[in-house]
Amino acid sequence: MSSDLSGLINNRTHHFKVRVYYEDTDFTGIVYHANYLKFAERARTNFLRLLNVNHSMLIESDDPVYFVVYKMNSKFLGTAKIDDLLEVRSKFKSINGPRLKIDQDIFKDEKIVFSANIEFALLDKKAKPKRFPENIKLKIEEYLSE
Repeated sequence: MSSDLSGLINNRTHHFKVRVYYEDTDFTGIVYHANYLKFAERARTNFLRLLNVNHSMLIESDDPVYFVVYKMNSKFLGTAKIDDLLEVRSKFKSINGPRLKIDQDIFKDEKIVFSANIEFALLDKKAKPKRFPENIKLKIEEYLSE
């Protein structure tokens, strides 16, 4: 599956390219650390979008649900700067009850500069954990990697 704006899925891995702009950097011209999290968020959203799971659809449904970060372990392994082209590679690791685990690495020239293991929870409008709807769970399970 592919879309120019949403990246592509190859061998259960989502590939999403990000160009580093001036606004992404600190005063030294190096990517500000929090922006790696933004790049990863964009990639996750687009991975789901390619599976026809859109945040707006989830929020605007009769029984709205929301993704929230439950737990994250991240490592900053290198640096990127203005005009660098980065690639975020995302893999769904598991889905169980209200939880979804995703591993994401951000590469610059095939070298990892950022890595994160993220666990999400799906919440209802009262902020209570909710199991993934079966139709969404089935779409994600098709792309689980070991």
